[in-house]
Amino acid sequence: MLEMPPMAAAPAELVDAPLTASDATSAVGTVLKQVIDVRLRHSRAVDPVFAKELADRLARLTERGGKRLRTAFACCGWRAAGGSGDTTAVLHTGAALELLQACALVHDDVMDGSLQRRGAPAMHVELARAHWAAGMHGSAESFGTSAAVLAGDLALAWADDLLTETALGTPHGRRLHEEWQAMRTEMVAGQYRDLRAQAACSSGVDEALSIATLKSALYTVARPLALGASLAGADDHALEGLRAAGRCAGLAFQLRDDLLGAFGDPALTGKPADDDLRSRKLTYLLAVALRLADATGDHHAAAALAPDAAPRSGHAVERMRAALKRTGARDLVEAKIAELTDMSLGHFERAGAPPAVRHEFTRLVQRATDMPRSRAEKAA
Repeated sequence: MLEMPPMAAAPAELVDAPLTASDATSAVGTVLKQVIDVRLRHSRAVDPVFAKELADRLARLTERGGKRLRTAFACCGWRAAGGSGDTTAVLHTGAALELLQACALVHDDVMDGSLQRRGAPAMHVELARAHWAAGMHGSAESFGTSAAVLAGDLALAWADDLLTETALGTPHGRRLHEEWQAMRTEMVAGQYRDLRAQAACSSGVDEALSIATLKSALYTVARPLALGASLAGADDHALEGLRAAGRCAGLAFQLRDDLLGAFGDPALTGKPADDDLRSRKLTYLLAVALRLADATGDHHAAAALAPDAAPRSGHAVERMRAALKRTGARDLVEAKIAELTDMSLGHFERAGAPPAVRHEFTRLVQRATDMPRSRAEKAA
């Protein structure tokens, strides 16, 4: 019988060092590599083919990393609630969040049919190419999709294992695990509502906000803040304040992501700039543009943004971009991001965080929303 892999220890130099959110985004890479190396050794003992073709690919995607925002917010929540000293638990919680994010990205790319992720082929695309190169029978596309679902499942299993190990090793493990459980369900609910809205060709502003809150705001900021604070033994008042701050900041983050999905530079974002428009994904940006087009009688904009069963051509995508600008939706979303940022910083201050941590949170929100630093600091 195979032994389960032991929990990886944080590097000695990170255990008792003062840890800011900025430090955590770098330090978690070291911890994540340790964690993944342990999981890979176990995977090779289970089955070398599975380990080489699936687990190794998942490891590369995870270690390639993104902004590590969830780890940064978890650390910020920990410090806001008085966390100090041994950083092992908060760094391992951050690593679990990064593994969960890998699961979400792999599955999201499958569901959206996205071809690129973090500047490289999406997991299902890479696996389909491997199928074709190996001369296997059957559909390479079907194989790639099925195998990518398994890769996402593996990332979720690794994340759950790591979070459970962390919870068992801390006196506040029960609260930590409760926050984690809630976050996982919210994430799946948001993804389902996203799929459903696309299938129903939905256009409602309230529905777009509900999806953005479930799929991104809670998962990206609110729950990571609460996870970190739970490790420090935060009380209910502090946790509720941090969750409120996180919902506002996370929603601002998602609205910025919507703008990048429509107008961003793929060289900077690492993913195509027209996927959301080509598939007519329900975003707050799209819903607001349709509402404004109806209110002003802009029939050309309404037609450009209306549901269409056929995949959208490059010309149709450009018409959508023009409509988003002409209706004023792009400017309105920018204003909404600023409003949500102000609300988030107010909630965070009322949660009782020390001044230095409030400043750190302000910088994190500015980073997450691409808001000018002077604007964020003024809001603080």
